[in-house]
Amino acid sequence: MAKKHDEKPDTELEKEAAAEEITETPEEASPLDKAKEELASLNDRLLRTLAEYDNFRKRSVREKEAAYGDSKAGVITELLPILDNFERAAGNKDASAEDYQKGIDMIFTQFTDVLAKLGAESFGEKGDEFDPNIHNAVMHVDDENEGENTVIEVFSKGYKMGDRILRPAIVKVAN
Repeated sequence: MAKKHDEKPDTELEKEAAAEEITETPEEASPLDKAKEELASLNDRLLRTLAEYDNFRKRSVREKEAAYGDSKAGVITELLPILDNFERAAGNKDASAEDYQKGIDMIFTQFTDVLAKLGAESFGEKGDEFDPNIHNAVMHVDDENEGENTVIEVFSKGYKMGDRILRPAIVKVAN
């Protein structure tokens, strides 16, 4: 005996068969099922994005550490020829004072050339206007012959790379 649509199923088998009929037809999927599928899809995408971001962050840290090491190695490589020349000068005990001075001057020139190649430049000369952002005043004198806030002596030159101050100039300031 066939049951009509509006009749309720009597047995558990009939209930299961009715439930299977509903789930077997994909075009009749309920909005709840569609929402669950979309939620699962979005959750999967979110988890994949989080994992990708975590991998990116770890890779960035490794690359930053490698760049720092590479930078240090590059600077040291540039300084090694200067060290070699210092060793040669120190080992040359038979040189005259003039030859020794000439060698030291050549090493100094070589060193300043390397600094310039690396982008560092010195500042802080006698007669400059005192600037507390780039100068460190360790002495102050009153002198009518000098201008206001004038550097009259430089104890140590300052160095900078672009706008970055590597070391302030240590100076004596007048007035």
